[in-house]
Amino acid sequence: MDSLEGSIAVVTGAGSGIGRGIALALAKRGVHTVVADLSEQRAHEAAKHVHETTGVDVLAVQVDVSDQSQVERLADRSFDRFGNVDILCNNAGTATVGYCWEIPLSDWQFVLGVNLMGAVHGVRAFLPRMLSDGRAGHVVNTSSMAGLVPVPLKAPYVASKHALVGFSKTLRSELESIGAPIGVSVVCPGPVATKIIDDEIARYDASGDIDQASQAVLDGLKTVVDSGISGEQAGEIVVDAVAHNHFWVFPNSEDYFGAVDAEFAEMRAR
Repeated sequence: MDSLEGSIAVVTGAGSGIGRGIALALAKRGVHTVVADLSEQRAHEAAKHVHETTGVDVLAVQVDVSDQSQVERLADRSFDRFGNVDILCNNAGTATVGYCWEIPLSDWQFVLGVNLMGAVHGVRAFLPRMLSDGRAGHVVNTSSMAGLVPVPLKAPYVASKHALVGFSKTLRSELESIGAPIGVSVVCPGPVATKIIDDEIARYDASGDIDQASQAVLDGLKTVVDSGISGEQAGEIVVDAVAHNHFWVFPNSEDYFGAVDAEFAEMRAR
């Protein structure tokens, strides 16, 4: 995209963390933004902050991205308000913890429904309209370094984020094959100070159903996440990648490249 100013963007999971940072970074470049989040309160608070900081037009929408019908309504509201959408950021994410053979099927469905199917729903609801408009555009899918390397006791999260990388690669290939003027980015962050672990801890605190090993993993991850870069810093990196049509986006990921290299070396050795 030659210029982002005046474009229209939709960001899911934008009530906090990376999503809020992306929404703010887009707005700073003159992009009118739909701030969507599972929490209506977070969506409105983030939208208010973005509008007051930048002055651009912002729409707050409550949405559960795991529900295709809700994502379609999000698309309807976005196109009704702004007329078109140029940038779609499938950023909403969640996680659970435990040994993969012990995690309840409902938790698997919950995480895959948000992290993977949320992006699928977004592409299905928005991309046909974006293509029919014929405008230059971009799709951003937020994966993780866990989309490239394993994290013990986080199998649903890791599986969903690996799937997002493959989904994004294929989406880019398909759009290129039809000559569509729409780019794709897959974001694989290292530690970013977000609420994802806090939300996970709150769910387990409410249920009281967590074993010692899982609790230790959550405590360790919270320490790592809390020490990460801010959502606003990550958002600036993501939006810069959109402006320059970069596929791979690695905010604060340098410490993990060695693990990625080791996996590729193992594959080559076989």
